[in-house]
Amino acid sequence: MYKRRISKKIYFTFLLSIIIVFFLSAWDSHDQPTLYTNDIKKVILQTIYFDGEKSEEVLFREGLSVEEIVSEFKAWQLVVQTDKELVLQKYTNDISPLLKANGYFGITEDGTLSIFNGKPTQSDVIQSFFHIDVEMLEAKTHHDLVEGIRVKDKKQYESVLETFEPYME
Repeated sequence: MYKRRISKKIYFTFLLSIIIVFFLSAWDSHDQPTLYTNDIKKVILQTIYFDGEKSEEVLFREGLSVEEIVSEFKAWQLVVQTDKELVLQKYTNDISPLLKANGYFGITEDGTLSIFNGKPTQSDVIQSFFHIDVEMLEAKTHHDLVEGIRVKDKKQYESVLETFEPYME
């Protein structure tokens, strides 16, 4: 009977030791990537336009180092890097596709020069600039702003801002 107790104690001690070793090795390897894990990185390409709009494109790259990914996108600047994600940015000297497709300069009810997504009477404000002294505007110019001035390109965008700058309050 005494021998049996010793063997049970040895058995339980041995079993407990194996369990502890197993959990310690599992805990230690939890923080380190294994050889079987696919190294997939999420790559976010952010384009920042002249008018302040930002667009994003999300890509996934498997098995490439950060250096390889960055060299693939030479025109882009790395701004955020984590284990699983890279954010690359590029500034472009042009207005955003949203403005080209549907942008109109107009004036809000409180007299703020703004860009609208569509005609000012029916749409949401995309970007606001400054308050205009509407009493100083000619009737036609005021009417044009109320109806909306189409944004076609960067040159016109800058021209409209320059035109209304003297009327800024």
